Amino acid sequence: MHKTIDFPNIGIHLSGVGDHITIFNFDIAYYGMIIGLGILAGIFVAAAEAKRTRQNPENYYDLAIYAVICAIIGARAYYVAFSWDMYKGDLKSILNLRQGGLAIYGGVIAAVITVIVFARVKKLSAPLLFDTAVLGLVTGQMIGRWGNFFNREAFGGYTNGLLAMRLPLDAVRESDVTEPMRQHMEVVKGVSYIQVHPTFLYESLWCMALLLALLLYRSHKKFDGEVFLLYLLGYGLGRVWIEGLRTDQLLIPGTAVPVSQLLAGSMVIVSTGIILWIRRKIKKS
Repeated sequence: MHKTIDFPNIGIHLSGVGDHITIFNFDIAYYGMIIGLGILAGIFVAAAEAKRTRQNPENYYDLAIYAVICAIIGARAYYVAFSWDMYKGDLKSILNLRQGGLAIYGGVIAAVITVIVFARVKKLSAPLLFDTAVLGLVTGQMIGRWGNFFNREAFGGYTNGLLAMRLPLDAVRESDVTEPMRQHMEVVKGVSYIQVHPTFLYESLWCMALLLALLLYRSHKKFDGEVFLLYLLGYGLGRVWIEGLRTDQLLIPGTAVPVSQLLAGSMVIVSTGIILWIRRKIKKS
C-alpha cells in the first residue's frame, strides 16, 4: 500500500503516512489513539465547564466512564447494523475496532441514554448535564475525525476544489471508489491516485466552529438544555451537507436513503421546534 496523502491545490504533500505504530511487535492504530485523545480532551473540557458553573467535576469524571463505554458500543452497533453485509460472514470482525467502523450517531444516542439514566440515579439535572457534557462531546468529535484521515476513509466524491485530497487507489476500500473518481484518476510513476472531498476535515472544522459558537453563547442561554439543543441543531445542519458528499454512506436497508442524513435532518427540525416552544413558554410566563 502506498502511503502518500496530498492536498495538491494548496501545495501540501505528505509521504509515509502510516495508519499505526508498532511497539514490541504489537500494532497500535492511530485511529484508536486519536479517538482516545478526543475522549480525554472532551472529559477535560466538560470538567472545566462544570467547575466554571460551580458543579462538581467529579460527577463528570464518573459520567465519562459510563458514557464512553456505552458510546463506543452504541457507535459500533449502529455501524454494524447498517453495514451488516460486511460482517455477517465473519462475526468476529465485529469486535475489531482497529480498522475503524464507529458511527457517531450511534455513540451520541447511547451517550444521551446514559446521561438520562445517570441523572436519575444521581438525582441531578439532566438538562444541565447535557449542556455541560456536550462541550466535551463536540471537542471529542472535532479531534476524533482525524482518525479517518489516517485510515483513508470517510471521504467524499471527486472534487478539484481548493481542499481536494489525493489518495493512492490501493490505500482505500474499493467500495468507496465511485465512477467519477475513476474517470478523473491520475497515474504517476505507475501509481493510480483518486482525488476526493476530505469530508473528515470538513466535519472537524465544522465541529470547531460549533464549539466556539457554543462557548460564546453558553453564558446567555435562556434555559438548561438549550446549549445541547443548539448542538443538535448546529451539528445536524453540517451533517446533512457533509453526509451528502460521502461515498461510504450507511443506507436504510432496501432504500437509497442515507440513514445519518435523514437522522441529521430530523434532528435539526426537532431541536429547532423544542427551542422555539420552550422560549415561547418562557416569554409567556
